[in-house]
Amino acid sequence: MSTTPTAITREHTKFLPRLRGFVGAVLFLAMQRFPKLLQLHRNEGSWTLFRVALGCFGAALVILPLGLWNGWITAIFGLGLFVVAVLLPPAELESSTDRKARELGAQTVVSGGEYQPGNAPATQARLFISPEHVWALDSDFHPLVVVPVGEISRLRLEPGKSGWVLQVRWGDNKAEFTYHGVFAERFARLAEESILAANPSPASVASKHRAAGA
Repeated sequence: MSTTPTAITREHTKFLPRLRGFVGAVLFLAMQRFPKLLQLHRNEGSWTLFRVALGCFGAALVILPLGLWNGWITAIFGLGLFVVAVLLPPAELESSTDRKARELGAQTVVSGGEYQPGNAPATQARLFISPEHVWALDSDFHPLVVVPVGEISRLRLEPGKSGWVLQVRWGDNKAEFTYHGVFAERFARLAEESILAANPSPASVASKHRAAGA
């Protein structure tokens, strides 16, 4: 009895996880570079060039691999990129997030996961990070907590019950940001690294290493 179908099935089974991992890495990299993409989005010429390049790349993925037995999978991915390039909005000169970041002097804006202020319900937060402060704001840009970067004594990142938890301590205060979903760990680590990069004081760096070794 021929073993060809089994071989193809095994190869197909290996290919799909690799494809999912590649797509996930690309999406996260795009999200990680969100501030730079925002700058690109503010330049009409550069944004148009980016959309054209994305559309051409997607079309190439549709046409070039058609001779392969699994070319239809790549073709679907390429078609998706082409559709995204067509549907991307035109360049925007400035967004409300940009205005708020400029107002606060924040150099980096990252996801803050969920934050629960006191006994209030947990809400989605975004972290606006400057060398002096980390502002956790809700979707309406209302402050949930403000952390003085220079006073941070400990950053601890660890897996929680349903995601990853980034714990920030300064003085007698503590704030916990909980991340859920496929990219929970990656977003939590990005927030941790962004806070450290804002003002990498010896205390915060040392506490990070102690937490990592615990």
